[in-house]
Parts: sequence; C-alpha cells; structure tokens
Amino acid sequence: MTAVTSPLAGRAIGLAAVPDPVFAGAMVGPGTAIDPVREPSEVVSPVEGIVVSLHPHAFVVVDGQGHGVLVHLGIDTVQLNGEGFELLVNKGDTVARGQGIVRWDPAGVEAAGKSPVCPVVALEATADSLADVREDGDVKTGDTLFGWQ
Repeated sequence: MTAVTSPLAGRAIGLAAVPDPVFAGAMVGPGTAIDPVREPSEVVSPVEGIVVSLHPHAFVVVDGQGHGVLVHLGIDTVQLNGEGFELLVNKGDTVARGQGIVRWDPAGVEAAGKSPVCPVVALEATADSLADVREDGDVKTGDTLFGWQ
C-alpha cells in the first residue's frame, strides 16, 4: 500500500467539491482535493519518486510501484502562464516525500480570479484501489490523504 500524503496545508474537501467538472467527475482519476491555507507556501511531493511531468501549476510524481500522483495547483491556473509559481525541482528529478516542488501563493491565485483548490489525483487508478480517502477536515502538509493498493 502506497500512502499518498498531503502536498500542502488546508482543508480536505473531496473531488466532488472541486469547481471543475473534469476533476469533480473523477475523469482524471480518483483522489481528493485540498482547499489551501491562503498564505505563500511550498507544495511538496506526496510520494517518493520521479517527477515525470512538471508545470508551474501542476506536477506528477511516479513512485517505485508505478503509481502516478497528480497535484494540480488551483483550477484554470494554466491561464496564469506561470505567474506566481516558482519551480523548485526539474522534470526527471528523484524526489523524497515531503520535498518542495513548487512555491506559490494561493491568495494570489484567488486574487487573479481563479480557484486555489488543489486536486490530488491517483492517475490510472480505480476508485476501489484507494482506501481511507480524506474528504473533510483540516490537513497539515504530510498528513495521509489516501492509501493506494
């Protein structure tokens, strides 16, 4: 079982509450979402693995079992063209769980008219392959969001 931990602090709200039909309908994959604390922060890797996709607003880390976890920083934030995001690693880097990947300011995203809600999605997974998915309550960076079999 792979534990997927929270890449940032905030409140777990579940994918169904994400203001985007693709994420809310779990079309990208199952998982949960975090409504982040509105302060500048480092978003960290939810698993130990390799950064296989890296954009200012989103990244994917694949662990040793081949589990890919997508962290998407806000909704429609690709439209910000990287403004307000600072990459801390490179695509292809091996990262430790809890290692900083992107620095950002959720309040800045909100001020730009975008939702700062962050989906954390298990790629190429089925809902029944996840266990103990957090969909409510406050979470700290590093708290377990779900287990992946």
